[in-house]
Amino acid sequence: MTLQPKRRQPGPGRAWQRMLSGRRLDLLDPSPLDIEIEDIAHGLARVARWNGQTLGDHAVSVAQHSVVVEEICAHVRPGLEPRWRLAALLHDAPEYVIGDMISPFKTALGLDYHGFEERLETAIHLRFGLPARLPASVKSLIKAADRACAFFEATQLAGFSQEEALAFFGAPPAGYGLLIEPMAPSVAQARYLERYHVLTEGGGPLRRAPGLRDRVTPWS
Repeated sequence: MTLQPKRRQPGPGRAWQRMLSGRRLDLLDPSPLDIEIEDIAHGLARVARWNGQTLGDHAVSVAQHSVVVEEICAHVRPGLEPRWRLAALLHDAPEYVIGDMISPFKTALGLDYHGFEERLETAIHLRFGLPARLPASVKSLIKAADRACAFFEATQLAGFSQEEALAFFGAPPAGYGLLIEPMAPSVAQARYLERYHVLTEGGGPLRRAPGLRDRVTPWS
């Protein structure tokens, strides 16, 4: 009789992401306690827009894109409250964990992906003192600014014609021009953090939500 090696039963798969801050973010049940702006900035600065199919020595990062979207929101609506400008800066923050999937692929994945993205977005909003669900007017403004930024990226860097970009993204705000020069990741990361601190230190609501305390010490 030949003894067969015992087969190990597969254990539960790892469902958390370790961040450079030392945080471990549960991807299925993300907690605001495990979200840090430095991790977001670091990750977004290294996530490429357009799947990297852009001109230049560097990819257009989600961090750079987010800074531009925040700027466009302020241009379209002068006097916009700092907290809503912060919401614009953070509008793609979940991508520091899940990456920047192009819209057709998101559609193909269906509602499960969108549900996952929404849970992560909720945790991020709570971490930075924003409502879990943004007011409809703010969400609409950010979406319009996001599409305007995409128009400039598409025509300047991603090979789209003006006609194609207009069909997909619509026209950018009247009187608003933009020349996009892709930044190195370290530069985009620094610029993102700079905008965050300007908004949070200028009277915005960017403080840790009441009742939230550190679960672990960063870099521990």
